[in-house]
Amino acid sequence: MTLPAAAADIAATAMTVLTPDGGCLWSNAAARRLGVPPEELPRTGAEPDGPAVDLRWPGPDGTARWLEVRCHGVDHDGRTLRLYEVRDVTDERREREWGRNYRWRLAHIEKLAKVGTWEWDISTDTVIWSDVLLEMFGLPPGTALDYPAYRELLHPEDVGLIERTLEAALRKPAPFSYTHRMYLADRSTMRVFECYGEVFTDASGAPVRVLGTAHDITTARRIQEELTRLAERDPLTDLPNRRALLGRLDDLLAPDGQRTGALLLIDIDNFKDINDVHGHAVGDDVLRLLARLLVRHLPPGTVLGRLGGDEFAVVLPGASATDALAVAENLCNVAVHTPVPLADAGLRVSLSIGAASLEPGDTRDVVLAHADLALYEAKNAGRNRARLYLPEQYRHAVQRVNVVTRVRSALDEHRMHLDAQPIVDLLTGEVVSHELLIRLRDGRQPPLSPGDFLPTVERDDLIGELDRWVVATATAALAQPSVVAARMRFDVNISARSMESPGFGDWVVDRLRGAGVDASRLGLEVTETAAITNVAAVRNLADTLRDAGCRLSLDDFGAGFGSFAYLKHLPFSTVKIAGDFVRQADRRGADPVLIDAVVRAAHGLGMRTVAESVEREALVPALRRLGVDAGQGYHLGRPVPLDFLLGRVRDERSGATADTVVRHPDH
Repeated sequence: MTLPAAAADIAATAMTVLTPDGGCLWSNAAARRLGVPPEELPRTGAEPDGPAVDLRWPGPDGTARWLEVRCHGVDHDGRTLRLYEVRDVTDERREREWGRNYRWRLAHIEKLAKVGTWEWDISTDTVIWSDVLLEMFGLPPGTALDYPAYRELLHPEDVGLIERTLEAALRKPAPFSYTHRMYLADRSTMRVFECYGEVFTDASGAPVRVLGTAHDITTARRIQEELTRLAERDPLTDLPNRRALLGRLDDLLAPDGQRTGALLLIDIDNFKDINDVHGHAVGDDVLRLLARLLVRHLPPGTVLGRLGGDEFAVVLPGASATDALAVAENLCNVAVHTPVPLADAGLRVSLSIGAASLEPGDTRDVVLAHADLALYEAKNAGRNRARLYLPEQYRHAVQRVNVVTRVRSALDEHRMHLDAQPIVDLLTGEVVSHELLIRLRDGRQPPLSPGDFLPTVERDDLIGELDRWVVATATAALAQPSVVAARMRFDVNISARSMESPGFGDWVVDRLRGAGVDASRLGLEVTETAAITNVAAVRNLADTLRDAGCRLSLDDFGAGFGSFAYLKHLPFSTVKIAGDFVRQADRRGADPVLIDAVVRAAHGLGMRTVAESVEREALVPALRRLGVDAGQGYHLGRPVPLDFLLGRVRDERSGATADTVVRHPDH
């Protein structure tokens, strides 16, 4: 073997020399090891001295192989021969294909995840950005982007954060992360990116490369901000909600907080009437407009929020008690003098405000309780005003709690009682009914009259239990055989809360039916003020009672608003004229004129009239002349315990004809 031939035989590349007609003149050992017969050598596309081509070839095991074929023209003895170099590139091609697929998958994964990658070569100070990341920046794939150009896109407030983070990561190679804002290539669209990275070092520990990712979290950030806003903002008024407002108060009260300031609690007066009369849509408009109005008249740095319903609160950092009261009074004045525009008119609303300053040692609950006590005083003083918390208000609150506790104990221990006062027909002198009056006789000091405990209890849920006890007691008394035989009738007072309670009227009717009592023998009385406060509730109650046969009286007519319009729209069976008009009915003046007007209106609507506070004999003929049907007062009969009255009726029915006509207080 010659030296060139020996070298060809040990070469790794298969070589074969073919004649122009395809005959094999020579092949080396590598060609024979390749397993491809020279005459079957794939030559398609391989031209003399042209580029190498990859040709697919079936392997011995049936799998596809790839051969790289290169052709050279060789002149020998006047003939042009062809030398073919053949290499098996199956593994190389598979590796290249895997690499291409990997890069393709990586690019698509980046697109799907909205995550781009970057690589910083520290030795050359160059940054390679993935095409996906460049597209996320609003740049074409392959764009050359050095750090100065990238830095210009960053939000100025975030540049320092990024550079400090990278410097710290390079000093102590470790993973890092940061979130930043940047403008896209259009220099106007703002996006938010969340970045993670890792520093790689050489054998000596020196940083040589940084790999990082950037995730576009703009949409997620907006959703998070919206959720945060919803969690801390009231959806109706867009004010801070209870959670956010109390959080601001906690900040002031924290040990490292300012610990000076004040809190205002704001309540819209008679807001329920606005909803009932004008509808809840108008009520919502009132809340929104009032929120905007109050914000404009608050000092800088204060926080106005909505606690819920018609209640607002204001946190006043650094304000003294005097400052807080002045702010509160100004808000009251602004509200009442600013009409709320409606479709056809302006609605005026007033506010009641309680103010409490932050004192050393106060907690959030203490401040809220103090402001709430001040708000209670503002409402109790007539509404449309502001009150500052004073220590005596706490004592008053304790007294109210004690009164409620005492009444509840008396109710549980059967120490609540009813007195009966006759209602007398002014023409015949006959008792037509008895009004049952609640009394507290628990043997404790000091004694509490109804005027001492009812106003307090009416602000508590206990009043509902008290009303039901009165109705139940009256019903049980009406069911007694002697009372049935005497054809007695009772009238009881019910509170505004029971009147507004859904199902109360049905409960009364069911109670009467269960006891077998004719519903016409029980009448319910509601005050004019309570009736006007919730016209819809009175109408619903009146309809329920009227359908069952019960009577419904409008008590203290003229003591409140005295509007005749309510007589037209509310189906009362009786109108009780307030004592303020009755006491001077036998003398000249406005009282007889007003009584005459009430009597004419009531009779014209099919209602009876009862005069209250008939304390003198001369009032009886005067009221009779004015057309009043019945009267009630000390001259006509003093209240007596219901048990005493029932015992007397039992005795009279068993021994003699009962004479229930009461003509004199001493009888």
